[in-house]
Amino acid sequence: MTLFLGAVLYSAIRHPIGYWTDVRDQMFDTLRLCWIPVIVSTTAFGFGAPGLQGGNIYLLFGIPDRLGSFFLMASVREFAPWINAMIVAGVMGTAMTADLGARRIREEIDAMEVLGVDPIRTLILPRVIAVTVMTALLDIIALLFGVIGGFIASVYLGANPAAYVSNFFANATTPDIWGSVVKSLFFGLLIAVVCAFFGMRAKGGPIGVGRAVNVAVVTAFAAIWVFNYVYTALLLGLNPEMQVFK
Repeated sequence: MTLFLGAVLYSAIRHPIGYWTDVRDQMFDTLRLCWIPVIVSTTAFGFGAPGLQGGNIYLLFGIPDRLGSFFLMASVREFAPWINAMIVAGVMGTAMTADLGARRIREEIDAMEVLGVDPIRTLILPRVIAVTVMTALLDIIALLFGVIGGFIASVYLGANPAAYVSNFFANATTPDIWGSVVKSLFFGLLIAVVCAFFGMRAKGGPIGVGRAVNVAVVTAFAAIWVFNYVYTALLLGLNPEMQVFK
């Protein structure tokens, strides 16, 4: 899989022209299919899990107005990028694996290789770039609506809306924002490479394609969780001011 990623990066750097039209089309497809699920999921999750659950704990201590500072950690740093990546993997990752797997079992990819057409440059590279970039851009939408979900929860619990906003921005730092977007960028790269890898290696007919989709999504989820642990530890270690709440 690492060698596969290297081949994709080498193809992109060696001759960085000729595939941007396909990248644009794939980016539009990703946005069209993912933006509504991202908005609904992050808003509902922000309202239900960290919003109501965390808000009730804050309410016990008489500080529901402080929920805004909690959402900086809950939504911006963790939940919004994670939910965004889950949706991209579930929507675009499965579609990518199924498409490439179907092409493989129909021997279309073998025919391309016989004709001297590089399938990595033609089929894989545009999808990898598009999913990587759009996962990072969709994270901005996820952050916004995750925080809105928390705002709705704070109002529901009787907190002062102005206090929620004030506490959020009082604790927000630049590393929080760029860290979340960069994390999602790597999430998108992991999703695209893992799903393309298993799609290109599908075998065993239609059943094999379904098996490849299942393995690709589970592997992508596991890779996201492991990477998230390492990335968060490094980010907090290099930016200790992020752990100080005002």
